[in-house]
Amino acid sequence: MPPVPPILQRILSEPAADSGKILDSALSAFLDFGIKRTSMGEIARRAGISPATLYRRFESKSDLVEAVTIREAQRFVAKIDNRVRGVAGSEDQLVEIFVAFISAIAGNPLLLRLLRTEPDLILPRLTTEAGPILALGRTYLAAKLRELHDSEADVDFDPDLIAEIMARLAQSLALTPDGLIPIEDEAAGREFARRTLLPMVSGHTTG
Repeated sequence: MPPVPPILQRILSEPAADSGKILDSALSAFLDFGIKRTSMGEIARRAGISPATLYRRFESKSDLVEAVTIREAQRFVAKIDNRVRGVAGSEDQLVEIFVAFISAIAGNPLLLRLLRTEPDLILPRLTTEAGPILALGRTYLAAKLRELHDSEADVDFDPDLIAEIMARLAQSLALTPDGLIPIEDEAAGREFARRTLLPMVSGHTTG
C-alpha cells in the first residue's frame, strides 16, 4: 500500500476543537464575498473576536484558507464514510462510494462559488496544476476501495485504477457538470455507476 500523503493525514485527523467558530465564519464570508474580497477583519467580526485574536490563531489569510479547506475535506470524508457504513455488500458499497464522492465534489458550495466568481484562483489547481489534487483523491479512494477488495474473497479489481478513474471523473464533473452523467439525481447516479463502473470490476457483468 502506498504511503498516505501528509495532507491526507491532516484531513483524516481530528479537527482543532477551538477553531470551529472561526472556520464557520470564514466559510460564510468566502461564500458571500469570495476568498479574494474577504478580509481578516470581516472574518473576525463574524466570529465575534478582535482581528488581533484572529491573527494569533492564524498568522495569515492563506493559513485560514488552508484550514477551511482541510475542514471542508474532513466533512467530505465523513459524509462518504457515513453513507458507506450503512450499505451492505461490496458492489453496493462501491456504487455508494462513487455516488457520494461525485455528488460531494460537484455540489460543494465553496467550489461552485469559486468556479463562478474566482476562476483564476481555482481553475489552475483543477486543470494544469491538478496533479496533487488528483493524487490526493486517488489515494483516499483507493484506500476505501482496498477495504472492499480485502473484505470479500470473491471480489477482484484494481483499487488504484478504479480510484484513478473516479477521481478524474469527479474532476471533470466539477468543471463541467452539464452532460449525460447524473450528479444531482442520486438514484440515477447509482444506476449510472452500476452500468459503467461495476463492469470495470474484474469478472463482473451487469444484467
